[in-house]
Amino acid sequence: MFGLVNRDVAALETLYDRYSTLVYSVALRVVSDRGLAEDIVQEVFLQLWRRPNSYDSAHGRFIAWIASVARNRSIDEVRRRSRRTRLEHAGEDGPERIASEDRTTDPQREAELGEQRAAVRAAMDALPPEQRRVLQLAYFGGLTQAEIARHTGSPLGTVKTRVRLGMQKLRLLLSDTWRDREGGYDRGRPGRGRS
Repeated sequence: MFGLVNRDVAALETLYDRYSTLVYSVALRVVSDRGLAEDIVQEVFLQLWRRPNSYDSAHGRFIAWIASVARNRSIDEVRRRSRRTRLEHAGEDGPERIASEDRTTDPQREAELGEQRAAVRAAMDALPPEQRRVLQLAYFGGLTQAEIARHTGSPLGTVKTRVRLGMQKLRLLLSDTWRDREGGYDRGRPGRGRS
């Protein structure tokens, strides 16, 4: 690692020769795409070159550290791609699209899920448009609050406030809906007994 701190290319080549196969196999196991796994290998070693002090021997062996970096980078890539896909398909009918993927073979459970979906849709429709949009991007698009701020051009503080207020209103609306319904809706459902 000392060689990397001093920008010794030979030190990076040695580490690459020794650990690139491990990084590749970890990445491939997570992303299941050979080309993407190869890209992740390059990114992991580029990160190591740019920030050689990110590894601290006091926290464990280098092999465990680099495998963890590869795994985390791979998971981030899977999440990023999943968010992009969901964002492209979420639009205004995100709740319906995602809810329709939740199927069961139990007719009674399917009916309960259908009622719950309808309650969530109604509660979402009752929110102010700005709050509804950030919640759709967060929960149906999978975006972080910082990504929502960039996507919408809103300040991060505004996004955080809209998410918080939207969640409070949803909790209240759904709590009232589930309390009023007959059946098992208030057995451990979100919004019950919380303030």
